[in-house]
Amino acid sequence: MSAVPDGSATLEGRAVLVTGAAQGIGKAIARYLLQRGAGVLIADRDGEAVDAAAAELTLLGAAHGLVTDVSDEDAVRQAVSVARRHFGGLDGLVNNAGISDPVSGPVEALSLADWNRRIGVNLTGCFLCAKHAVPLLRERRGAMVNIASTRAVQSESNTEAYAASKGAIVALTHALAISLGPDVRVNCISPGWIAVSDWKKPSQRADPDLRPEDHHQHPAGRVGEPRDIATLTAFLLSTDAGFITGQNFIVDGGMTRKMIYVE
Repeated sequence: MSAVPDGSATLEGRAVLVTGAAQGIGKAIARYLLQRGAGVLIADRDGEAVDAAAAELTLLGAAHGLVTDVSDEDAVRQAVSVARRHFGGLDGLVNNAGISDPVSGPVEALSLADWNRRIGVNLTGCFLCAKHAVPLLRERRGAMVNIASTRAVQSESNTEAYAASKGAIVALTHALAISLGPDVRVNCISPGWIAVSDWKKPSQRADPDLRPEDHHQHPAGRVGEPRDIATLTAFLLSTDAGFITGQNFIVDGGMTRKMIYVE
């Protein structure tokens, strides 16, 4: 295992299942957890991305890749079983998998199939992973982190299915926190604009295409990076966050607090 940097919460010897972990924010989370000493099950639907991420991340510690569709209950059940077999149990679950494209067209033209697909992956996938991981998390008094979005609290046009799924994750988080406490803590992170193009699988990887105005519109002075979400996730999974549960943490460089007027 890699060394734990000074001032960082250690996760040494803990086992965490991270969904959607082969690319983007999920991969950054998996990488950071490994750097903090955790073992990580990299669960993702994209087999090409899983293979590439596992090959890279196993160099950092106890990482294992598994192709998993979180909207399929049998696949989720298998992922939890693999986690038990490889790590002897689970200390953490990060529900990150989701369809990232928020735009689904005008609501009057939104098909039921497209609606159900976003709800099935983004929300039902979160529920299924929680359902099957909870027995293992209870055994170790573990923690769960759900990844929602600032679109749970603000919207662009034509994003009804995505916004509904992310808003529901925030509500599911506090419901689970009450039901599972004190054995399991459950929190949520709602990212804003996080640049992930350089965290894609090799065949799709590219440098972020960001303009100065993209950074300047954020009160924090820059667009977000996957590490911004990964560090908070690690903290919430650690015992340093032992008095925190049922909360939604908005990580968006201050954008949801910014008043914008048309000039």
